[in-house]
Amino acid sequence: MTIAKRLGVVAAVTAVALSLVQCDSAPSDTSAPSDTSDAPGPSDKGHKPSGRPGLARLITDYTSGFHEDSGYRHPTREDRRAVAAGVALLLDHKRTEAERRLGDVDFAVRTVTDRASGRRFAEVADRSEGGAAPRGWGRVYIDLESPVRWSVQIPHPVADRYTERLGAELLSRSPGGVLVVAGAHRKAGRGDAADVAHRRDSVFHAICAELVRRGLPGVQLHGMDDDSAPKHDVVASTGRGREAVAEGRDLADALRERGYDVCRAWARSCPLAGRTNAQGRTAAAHDVPFLHVEFGARIREDRDRSRETVEALVDVTRSWRHDG
Repeated sequence: MTIAKRLGVVAAVTAVALSLVQCDSAPSDTSAPSDTSDAPGPSDKGHKPSGRPGLARLITDYTSGFHEDSGYRHPTREDRRAVAAGVALLLDHKRTEAERRLGDVDFAVRTVTDRASGRRFAEVADRSEGGAAPRGWGRVYIDLESPVRWSVQIPHPVADRYTERLGAELLSRSPGGVLVVAGAHRKAGRGDAADVAHRRDSVFHAICAELVRRGLPGVQLHGMDDDSAPKHDVVASTGRGREAVAEGRDLADALRERGYDVCRAWARSCPLAGRTNAQGRTAAAHDVPFLHVEFGARIREDRDRSRETVEALVDVTRSWRHDG
């Protein structure tokens, strides 16, 4: 073999080796953007794929492993304070400090991109999620494209079926939001330890309390059984306060126009009015608008109806964005 041919063979082998190294060297930086997709996942049973990529798939993939025996570890006061402080730093655009504070309790921050809208969100996630014994402390998503003006809260993912999808789609479609998702099935802990809607000693509540401290209005989404309010499709309430009565009326009117019967808890006696809801009580104590909304199964399980519901919720958050 001539010297020229030998050099050619060496060059070809080197090029192949370099290409293999490049293929195997995917970035490991958890802060790098990550596209999300909305292909049907384990939580999509009964739903037809929308064909629209978005945050919903990311959220439902996360919650798909939730069940009554999935486990829950009670956070200490310092745990709760650390996560809430880290979220606060992110809201103040201090990401490096936020990552350091959250890292103290084994939480991480990364940027995810909603391919449907092109908008970016900061994801705050518990690193224990992939372990053998997840703590069940939840996740937070913060809009990075618009000033934050409101929050949507999902205290009972999976237990209140598809509420996590409603929350994700609302965040995806309405700018300026924060999504707070509980990290376990409401029955995963001892007694009611993981029922974060009725406890003040959870990471979920600590985050929501920080949002209230900043004056951010919130809407908390729940799912009710058909026999809980058999005459109604929706129960809308302002919890213990009355700061969000106008927004509640707007939501009820929008849902009524779409053919749904809404029980308005600020005007009459309704079941599941959320008077004892921990996050609602905190909002009321600080005169911050709060809506507690229970949706019947026929709304949550049907994609067209859930889309109509999200449209009505977007209108409510639009008024909060303008007020901010």
